[in-house]
Amino acid sequence: MTPSHPFLGPDAPESSVRADRNEAQQRELLYGLLGDLPDRQRPVSARLIETTERDGYVLEKLELDLNGIEAVPAYLAKPKNLTGPVPAVLFNHSHGGGYDVGKTEFIEGRSYLQNPPYAKVITDLGMAGLCIDTWVFGERAHTSEADMFKAMLWQGSVLWGMMVFDSIKALDYLESRAEVDPARIATLGISMGSTMAWWHAALDTRLKVCVDICCLTEFQTLLREQGLKRHGVYYYVPSLLKHFTTADINALIAPRAHLALAGTQDGLTPVAGLDLIDAELKRVYAEKNAADKWQLLRYDVGHQETPEGRQEILRFLQAQL
Repeated sequence: MTPSHPFLGPDAPESSVRADRNEAQQRELLYGLLGDLPDRQRPVSARLIETTERDGYVLEKLELDLNGIEAVPAYLAKPKNLTGPVPAVLFNHSHGGGYDVGKTEFIEGRSYLQNPPYAKVITDLGMAGLCIDTWVFGERAHTSEADMFKAMLWQGSVLWGMMVFDSIKALDYLESRAEVDPARIATLGISMGSTMAWWHAALDTRLKVCVDICCLTEFQTLLREQGLKRHGVYYYVPSLLKHFTTADINALIAPRAHLALAGTQDGLTPVAGLDLIDAELKRVYAEKNAADKWQLLRYDVGHQETPEGRQEILRFLQAQL
């Protein structure tokens, strides 16, 4: 039996909390919880490292200056013989303990993702895609997740906040590319990348479409099930539960298109929590006359993308972009 404790089973904020703030104020509050962040208005710059051809698409390896603190390696994939601005996908890589993987997931895939990898999938749809190494992953894995979290916290920053900031600035860069139609950009990812997708989409209205796979976690349900250890330390944002539920954050995406996919055997996303989020977002989207723009698909699996889910994602991207 789960012990009763004020820290392990706090009451969720009243759903009417949103009525006290308009959406711009909610986004400002949510962004403010992410700790001390670099200058949002600082221009982004990029350096092209190399260009190669892979399996029907062109791949650029880039070094981006997103935050003024450390360089951010990235991959940009685009169809061969590209003509005119096309839709684009900001792909967010997962965690999975693969600190050495990072953006390589975009071009090589992972065991819990279907094949082919998303760089191939996106470019086959005639779209462009960008994926960065987030903090402590890939070519930025010079410091452990725990050490970076602690060092940042001591200095007023939050690891998740710095990750989200880089994703927002990566969208600045993606919008600047002549090949990309800035009005048709989606965000997509699995696991940590899923969490990034819905956080970024909630904060940034430039994103037209959000697709999150296997990490739509309801915070209070996770607490009640004593599941905090299932997520890495990067996931935790100080004072978040004083102001927001998971549904509150995701409601900020409405009425834009949002597809979520979950496994009913996935401990990272307890089913009871999925029920709460789904009910609230159905209500929010209906109020905005956009009931068809929200969809939660569930599969009888664990923490993985299914073949059926992959096909739904492709249909969703094509329909919404």
